[in-house]
Amino acid sequence: MTERGIRGAARPADTAALSAGLTTALRRAGVPASPDRAGRLAEALRLLPPADRTTLYWACRVVLVSDREQLPVFDAVFAAVFGGAAGLIPDPADHRGDPNHPPWSGQGAAERPTGASSPSDHRPAPEAALPPGMFPGRDGAGAGEGPPRESVLLMASGQERLHQTSFAEMTDAETAVVRQLVRRIVLSTPVRDSRRTRRSARSSSRLDIRRTARTARRNGPDAIRLVFAQRRPKPRRLVLLCDVSGSMESYTRVFLSLLQGAAAGARAEAFVFSTRLTRLTRQLAVRDPDTALARAAAEVRDWAGGTRLAESLHRFIDDYGRQGMARGAVVVVMSDGWAQDDPAEVAAQMQRLRRLAYRIIWINPRKVAVDYQPLAGGMAAALPYCDAFVSGHSYAALSEVAAAIRSDRSQGSGPRTTNQFTRQRTR
Repeated sequence: MTERGIRGAARPADTAALSAGLTTALRRAGVPASPDRAGRLAEALRLLPPADRTTLYWACRVVLVSDREQLPVFDAVFAAVFGGAAGLIPDPADHRGDPNHPPWSGQGAAERPTGASSPSDHRPAPEAALPPGMFPGRDGAGAGEGPPRESVLLMASGQERLHQTSFAEMTDAETAVVRQLVRRIVLSTPVRDSRRTRRSARSSSRLDIRRTARTARRNGPDAIRLVFAQRRPKPRRLVLLCDVSGSMESYTRVFLSLLQGAAAGARAEAFVFSTRLTRLTRQLAVRDPDTALARAAAEVRDWAGGTRLAESLHRFIDDYGRQGMARGAVVVVMSDGWAQDDPAEVAAQMQRLRRLAYRIIWINPRKVAVDYQPLAGGMAAALPYCDAFVSGHSYAALSEVAAAIRSDRSQGSGPRTTNQFTRQRTR
């Protein structure tokens, strides 16, 4: 990036300040530009420094604009920052209540022009202040010459915006879209050696005496060839326990779709709990998601109730875990840890589960909060026995969940205490 090409822009060393300043101005103007987008913009400008204002405009627009309705405001803010009016960032609050002041988006502002400019094309910022070529279909130099070209809008899609949105902040229509995406997530567990064996060409494997004897019997009394065998790899069992109490109601709708996809695709064991534990593996194993969720809803009697975490874990271990379901399995608990049980009872049951399971992964959507601390009684008692602690509050955060499920015990294994978790977040 050079000062010759971009008037008012920063040098390459100031890309972080430029990104922070532009996102701050957009937030003041009403565009939801989060700090993580400022980090993406700074990284993009560092990797591909724009040589002129047009390139800078498109780089900022692709990263910071996620909706068509944000374009007029973005154009005005960009023009004010890089069009010679730096420092004079318009703020809608300065003219709130003034009927004579033009609004941010004029008539037809959501549509981008495809041909020459016309008197009816009113914008909140003069086109002279905007970089040439920023309007799709215009060359900047010969605006009215030649046939109009088709507009190509470069911006994030609606699904990209939903990927970062918390499940608790979505509308019913958005939740329905995300639930369809969640069902396609493939949850794979680490493999282990099963009792079944298969032939192996390596002499370092175990000698298969029975196959060697059968081969010798077909070829005479002497064994002509030794047959070796090795154990077949087998994916570890996946067990999902989802909290459907009242405090988790905003996330339960999406988590149930994750359970349905895992039960139907990965043959996982699915349980839900609130005041009692209910097994839903058979109900959710149906390929049709609507039928599966309807059958699950008819089976569960304690939706949006209280949370009996210790009692539910106790029943799972006694009725299913010690019978072999949890032995060597990857157990995933989806709960915010707000339990009515004694924390000592929760710790005791988690200790029992720790002895059986291969890995314990805890999904808590409250973890995403900046000032979150695992101080709730149930969460503080259970955390020392967890191998991974993730949020899973959005579709993008579920990728961290999938990575934790397929990770081996050697990758960041071992129980963690609450103080260890606190130190990790303060780094």
